[in-house]
Amino acid sequence: MRRIAPLGLRTRLIAAFLLVAAISAGTTAALTYQQARNAILKQTQDTAVSTLRDQVEQQEIRLPLEQQELQRIVIELGKRGKPHPWIIFGEYGGVRVSTNPGTPTSTVITDSLRDRVRNNQYAAFQRVEDQRGNPWLTIGVPAVFEHNGFTESTGVVFYASVPLSTEKQTVEAMVEAAQQGAVPGLAIAVVPALLAARSVLRPVRDMRRAAQKLGRGRLDTRIEVRGADELAGLARTFNETARALEQSVRELQEAEVRARRFASDVSHELRTPLAGMLAVTEVLDEDAARLDADTAKALRLVSAETGKLAVLVEDLMEISRFDARAAELNLDDVDIAEAVRKTLERRHWDDARVVTELPHGVRARLDPRRFDVILANLVGNALRHGGAPVHVTVGTVPGEDGERLLIDVADSGPGIAAEVLPHIFDRFFKADAARTRSAGSGLGLAITLENVRLHGGTLQAGNRPEGGAFFTLDMPLEAQV
Repeated sequence: MRRIAPLGLRTRLIAAFLLVAAISAGTTAALTYQQARNAILKQTQDTAVSTLRDQVEQQEIRLPLEQQELQRIVIELGKRGKPHPWIIFGEYGGVRVSTNPGTPTSTVITDSLRDRVRNNQYAAFQRVEDQRGNPWLTIGVPAVFEHNGFTESTGVVFYASVPLSTEKQTVEAMVEAAQQGAVPGLAIAVVPALLAARSVLRPVRDMRRAAQKLGRGRLDTRIEVRGADELAGLARTFNETARALEQSVRELQEAEVRARRFASDVSHELRTPLAGMLAVTEVLDEDAARLDADTAKALRLVSAETGKLAVLVEDLMEISRFDARAAELNLDDVDIAEAVRKTLERRHWDDARVVTELPHGVRARLDPRRFDVILANLVGNALRHGGAPVHVTVGTVPGEDGERLLIDVADSGPGIAAEVLPHIFDRFFKADAARTRSAGSGLGLAITLENVRLHGGTLQAGNRPEGGAFFTLDMPLEAQV
């Protein structure tokens, strides 16, 4: 099922504003309509009831009442209808008359109205609709006379049917006017809705742009604070956070620079004494055979550890150059197959230990020295921690920016543990934490990765399904300085 994209904040603000405006306008119109309708109908019914009651009280009724006399009274009452002309009906026992002799009774006068008038002896009214849906006001007034301070019924009841078509038209006109005014009112409400949305969204957009700049490293980004509302408070908080972040990053950068300088200075200062120590240990190694066994063993241990220390110092200086972004590429046009063979020959890795698949004619523009370090570290790591034979496969693959060099180095060992794999390129990381005095320093793969990145490439590590670890080098055939 296709997911519907959420509405934007501007759209939701305008919709909410219009919804509130519509509810307010609708509620106001409904209340106004209700009050006006009740006022119109109440005025009409009060006037009609009062008029009919007064007119009936003014009539002199003598019992027994003949039909002709009742007809005369009804006609007389029919002439004095207020506020509209009405139809008068008179009932006395079984006698029924009206202002319209052809219709002595009315269908809009209900039995409930008759019961209320006859039983309670007071004026009553109802609003009803006829069969066509036309509204009527029906009024019933009994004719009474007073005798010795008591009110007695004469048995004569007069009814008036007042058409409310005029009032209905007035109410319908009010409804139509409210409906016609609602659409322009909502259209006009769009203008303040847009202004309100703009006043809310402008600080939000400013904050979004500032956050994007902050994410790109521009820590001096600040937001202009306008007003003293909640959005202004949020802007001030953002500025304070950005200021604190800038200060923290500056302190971290300064500490990092000091640490790099320290490592570089220490490594540089150690090179000279280490060079002398290496020269001395080489001379002593030549005479170790003429010394006693214990002295010779100690001498060879000192010589080995001095060599490891020299390698560690060189690795630290190389890492310091990468951290200081001082490492440079000295590019040259290189035959990849020949470069791989030379790397293996320098380390005396024969075909029994390293099996190669080197296609002819693959040339790349890269730094030969750094490429030698990359390949030597990968193959040496595979031989040391994996197992022979190590397979080195060279090939090319098409890329978005031209052909790319692809080199796979796979060993025949147990592979890399799952918990070790995410940290394989970390500095000073060793798979076995207990082997703190292993031959390696834990910087080889980190330096290899930095050299690959310097060429604009990537380096990935993993395990083969059939067993053993592999490293895949992917870099452009034309490195850019």
